[in-house]
Parts: sequence; C-alpha cells; structure tokens
Amino acid sequence: MADLRSEFVGIKSPNPFWLASAPPTDKEYNVRRAYEAGWGGVVWKTLGSEGPPVVNVSGPRYGVIYGADRRVLGINNIELITDRPLEVNLREIKSVKRDYPDRALVVSLMVPCDEASWKAILPLVEETGADGVELNFGCPHGMAERGMGSAVGQVPEYIEMVTRWVKQNTRMPCIVKLTPNITDVRKPAEAAKRGGADAVSLINTINSITSVNLDDFAPEPMIDGMGTHGGYCGPAVKPIALNMVAEIARNAETAGLPISGIGGVTTWRDAAEFMALGAGNVQVCTAAMTYGFKVVQEMISGLSEYMDRKGMVSTSEIVGRAVPKVTDWQYLNLNYVTKAVINQDDCIKCGRCYAACEDTSHQAIAMDEDRTFTVKDEECVACNLCVDVCPVDCITMRELAKGETDPRTGREVGDYANWTTHPNNPSSASFCGLRPAE
Repeated sequence: MADLRSEFVGIKSPNPFWLASAPPTDKEYNVRRAYEAGWGGVVWKTLGSEGPPVVNVSGPRYGVIYGADRRVLGINNIELITDRPLEVNLREIKSVKRDYPDRALVVSLMVPCDEASWKAILPLVEETGADGVELNFGCPHGMAERGMGSAVGQVPEYIEMVTRWVKQNTRMPCIVKLTPNITDVRKPAEAAKRGGADAVSLINTINSITSVNLDDFAPEPMIDGMGTHGGYCGPAVKPIALNMVAEIARNAETAGLPISGIGGVTTWRDAAEFMALGAGNVQVCTAAMTYGFKVVQEMISGLSEYMDRKGMVSTSEIVGRAVPKVTDWQYLNLNYVTKAVINQDDCIKCGRCYAACEDTSHQAIAMDEDRTFTVKDEECVACNLCVDVCPVDCITMRELAKGETDPRTGREVGDYANWTTHPNNPSSASFCGLRPAE
C-alpha cells in the first residue's frame, strides 16, 4: 500500500494535502473540521501585527468565473487578511496544535516591512507550538496598497531582506509565499533562497477583475456601486501555477529549494502533476470552498490508488520526476512527426473536428457526402486541435517512423540529423533571424 505520509522542510503530516492560507483556515472551528475530514496540514489565514484593526468589506467578497455547466473555474477574492484580534488567533492556534500534534500547522504572516514588526510577532507565533511560518508576499489587493503582500513580493531585494530578518529571529521553518504578478518568478525565488528561506510556496492569487456589471457599469463583486481588483484562484490558474513551479524547480540557482505547490488543485491528479514538476506537497483553497472539506478524501484515495498502480510506496518517488523533461522550445525534436488518425468505429459524425480544422487550422480534414471525416496527411501539421475538440475521444496521433516520408513536407523523418544546422538551435545563424554572439 502506498504511504502518503509527508515531510516538508522537517514538518510532518499524514498526507501531502494542506489547506492554503485563505478563508477556510480563518478560525479554530474551520481548522478542526478540516483535520477531522482528513487534511494533512493547514496554513492558518494570514495574521497581521498588533495595531489598527483590519476592516474587511461587509458586502460581496467573491466574484466567479463559471464553465458552461456552471462549474466554478475561478474565484476572485477581495477579502483582506484576518480581521480577528491577534491574541484570539494565537490562542486558537495553540489549542488546535495541542489537540492535533500529528497534523501540520503553519501560520501565514504579513506585517509592515520593518524588522521591529517581524521581530515582535515571531515569538508570539513560536509560543503557540506552530510548526512553521509562511511569509505572505503575494496578496495583490488591499494590503499591497499598504506596502505589504505583493508590494514586497515584487521586489526581490525586499524578499531577501525580510526573509533574513525572519530567519534571524525564529527557530521555525520559514516558507516564502510568492506572487505570480511578476515577469520572472525565478528572481523572487532566488532572493528567498539568498535570505535563507527553507522553502517557497506558489502561486499566490493573480491580480484580476473577473467581470463587469453591465447594468451598473462597475466591476464585480460590487460594493455600493464600486468595484476593485482582487486575487484570482481556482482551476483556471493551474496552468500558470504549474509553469511557475517548473521554472523554479529547473532553475540552477534554486535547484533543491523545496516547493509547496498552489494553484487550482482540485483532484489527486492535479496534486500529482504539481509534485511531478517539483512540489514536495500541495496547498488547496478553491476546491474546499467549492465542494467542502471532504473533497480531500477523494484526493487521498485517488493518489493512493495511482501510486499502487505505479508500484510507488512514497510520495517522494513522484516529486520532480517530470522536471528533466521540461525544456525550452528551441530544444524540441523536429525529427518527431505525427499525423492525426480518426477511428471511424467511434466517430459520431458531429463534425467538430472538421469545422475547427477547416475554419481555424490547416484544412487537413475532409468531409464526404455521408459525413465521414478523414485526415488529409499532406495538409496535417499535427497541431492536435482535432483531438482537443473531439467530444468522444476518437482521434489519436500516429508517430511516423524514422525514414518514412512526411506527405506534407516531402522530407524523410529524421532529416534534421545535424543539430548544429538545426533551425531550432539557438547557436544557429538562422535562429530568430539573428547571428549568434561571438
């Protein structure tokens, strides 16, 4: 049987599924219910320093993007960090950790960007018995306007500075949560590592406006006729998150830096994909907000069954397995050629492949009078669009063997034998029309 027990930067949990710092982890009641449902860990909703209270809006806090079946694809959130008193949160954290010593409990923190503020709050968190802290350098709304959240996360020098302050003032593991609202996510990750971070977590929410009310002409969610940008999360952000996790995992400057993967994890398969690209565990928010805490039970059983099928006994066998196969475009193999093939027995003759290819691709599918659809190999570039739009999965791609002639180009497969003259080679004089550097 697969063993889902996880150890992330020395923090042990019965499985790699943690709840992310968000509304579901705002109080003791929620966290206890989460642990009882089976979550391996929780990152407590972001705490701020003692001082002027945080005041959240009392109107709508979430906007949403739906799929055609009204499935939630993404949520826009304008809620700030916790508005509950610091001492109440600390008391509840201590109580929960005492009663669930085998579950991970990490505390998310966001305080003003000065050493005194960080030095003041860290001992208070440490006294609760929490397993670690996560530095919230990602929140794109509300707190960023106050010089915190993504306002710090977008400046690598600030990340390095604050991380160093934290590491100098606590024994607890320090996870730095990164913002995706930046051009190159590798730079803040490198800064976190230089500052001594034990790990990074990503992605935090994406700055967004999800919709506009066309009666009142204001962004939604709408507060007294006005709207604002917020943080976008959910299944729709998963591709962005996967890419950013992979960029850090394959970057020489951050190689070996533990990663907690966040961004649209809804199923065990999502989690396994994050782990294959280098994440040691995953954090979940939108799935729990959409389906409730018990969604983790399907994640646990699904990942366990997958690992059993693969003969894996530990989640560590998944972590990073796909990283060596992530490359830059110019290194892709042009000797690999495929053609679409339509299984006529399974085809329902809907014509979606034909319409998509004829109107928007390479006119590589023919339609007979009886609505039989066939592939024109001499036109097919193997773009995969027909496979993607087929509702019954009756189209596959056949790989051409080495030496076989591609009807479209008239070139034998394997013709690009010399990499030094390959048009994809960055050192080739023809690459991007530029001559290579001397």
